[in-house]
Amino acid sequence: MTISRLLSLAITLSFVFIVLSWSASPKDPVSKSASPQAPADLILMNGNIYTVNSHMPHAEAVAARGGLISYVGSNAGAQAFKGPSTEVVDLEGKTVVPGLIDAHGHFINLGESLQRLSFVDTRSYEEIVSMVRKKVEATPVNEWIQGRGWDQTRWATKEFPDHHALSRVSPNNPVWLTRVDGHAALANAAAMKLAGITATTKDPDGGKIVRDPKTGEPTGVFIDNAKSLVEKVIPPLTRDQIKRAATLAIQKCLQDGLTEVHDAGTSAEVIDVYKDLIDAGKFDFRIYAMIMASGDPVKSPAAHTLDAYLKAGPLVGYGNNHLTVRSLKIVSDGAMGSRGAAMLQPYSDDPGNSGWMVMSKNLIYEWAKKATDGGFQVNTHAIGDRANRVWLDVVEQLEKENPKVKDLRLRDEHAQVLSPTDLPRLAELHIIASMQPTHCTSDMRWAEQRLGPQRVRGAYAWRSILRTGVRIAGGSDFPVEDPNPLWGIYSAITRQDHSGWPTGGWMPQEKMTRDEALRAFTLDAAYAAFEEKIKGSIEVGKLADFVVLSQDIMKIEPAQILRTEVEKTFLGGKLVFGKVGQFH
Repeated sequence: MTISRLLSLAITLSFVFIVLSWSASPKDPVSKSASPQAPADLILMNGNIYTVNSHMPHAEAVAARGGLISYVGSNAGAQAFKGPSTEVVDLEGKTVVPGLIDAHGHFINLGESLQRLSFVDTRSYEEIVSMVRKKVEATPVNEWIQGRGWDQTRWATKEFPDHHALSRVSPNNPVWLTRVDGHAALANAAAMKLAGITATTKDPDGGKIVRDPKTGEPTGVFIDNAKSLVEKVIPPLTRDQIKRAATLAIQKCLQDGLTEVHDAGTSAEVIDVYKDLIDAGKFDFRIYAMIMASGDPVKSPAAHTLDAYLKAGPLVGYGNNHLTVRSLKIVSDGAMGSRGAAMLQPYSDDPGNSGWMVMSKNLIYEWAKKATDGGFQVNTHAIGDRANRVWLDVVEQLEKENPKVKDLRLRDEHAQVLSPTDLPRLAELHIIASMQPTHCTSDMRWAEQRLGPQRVRGAYAWRSILRTGVRIAGGSDFPVEDPNPLWGIYSAITRQDHSGWPTGGWMPQEKMTRDEALRAFTLDAAYAAFEEKIKGSIEVGKLADFVVLSQDIMKIEPAQILRTEVEKTFLGGKLVFGKVGQFH
């Protein structure tokens, strides 16, 4: 055999050997990992893992080291990351999703509400009065009694209450009871006396004192900016009370599978409390905090808070990604439940009322310009179609003046009722829609009465908004709604209440798919906070935030989603809710 033929044969045999070796070796075609030399701190195996990563939507196992994801893929592939001190959790087929994110909640308010009277499930004013009577019996004289969650649309009368029955059972305690939407409240006589409220007290701009039509006396109901007339005499929370509220809110959110909340409007004092808790190692949670705009954009305390952050620059990832402050929250109008949302035309069930702007267009522009000039995101509460148009007009003006504004991911908080001509402008102006699916299923009982059959078509219009290419960041607006994100996902895909009403869903053409709903509470919520590169999906290099669920929410009957439990919540690879090694 010639030398050339021997060389040719040797090359052929070598190639065959390489191919056979490759085909015989174990393969992991759906895995991605960092270097396997470093053992993981945690491995979750035998799972049904939805990654919310389009390049690898499903996996069996995930590993984490140093708070970050180091591997995603198969059980076999995860073995390479197992070391002598690795904690291995057998998921037993349980479903895992990324840590869920609420893109619009009120964190300290949630903690407060867990310590106060709750009227969420009440069905009459008499029931509320009875609850207050019992609270009075256990409360010292002159001490404030507070509660939240009443909703007159669930009562037989459907009308705002007056204070008289409440005042009779609480003559020696000031009482302040906030409506479910937070945009109206009921005071008793003692509270109004402390605040100096009389028949001659004028309505403030952007608010209303509800009055008896015969006598002109205040009924006790204060809407939007009028609430401040009473709130100014309520003792503010102490620092210790804020810490207690934050701690309770963390516990509630973790048990619901939330690992982050976008805190929709907070103060410098609350942010400092968050820092204190983080520094003390007592904050197993993540907050994306929005500074609340209030008053004059130059002289008010809120302006001074924003000035301090604009001078120092955004606070990003404080305390190992537990706190970020890089946005401003503006409230432009009220809410539909109390008919304070600013509408282009009068309410269909209140022809003399079109709602009102809580903040004027000029002030909205001044606040937004100040923030965006400093590189801060602006997130504006807009519920009525007039309020949404005002915010869109302001954004259009800002983008004309400074093209870089389009990169600041400005947000429309609620985007609840949009005129057909304004709906496509969200995409044109690069705005994120921050929406709360449970608002739809709470309001659908009376929304058409408020809006009429034509205008209601632009309400809670998720599918129409998604069709334009706009991202929807999912939230709850807790404590207005329950913080449970699984309830939000259920509402998004069914547009039904928890009893399954109405059959087929209310305005079913606006439903989200399951993938869209899960993405709204994970990756798109992360995007709304400039955090899509570090959270929102289960990918190598991202934060190891996971939730283990008792059922497969992507496949079970929709009604079963409401009965799905959070079994474990992991934050940065650390178990922060649930029992070690046990499943239900």
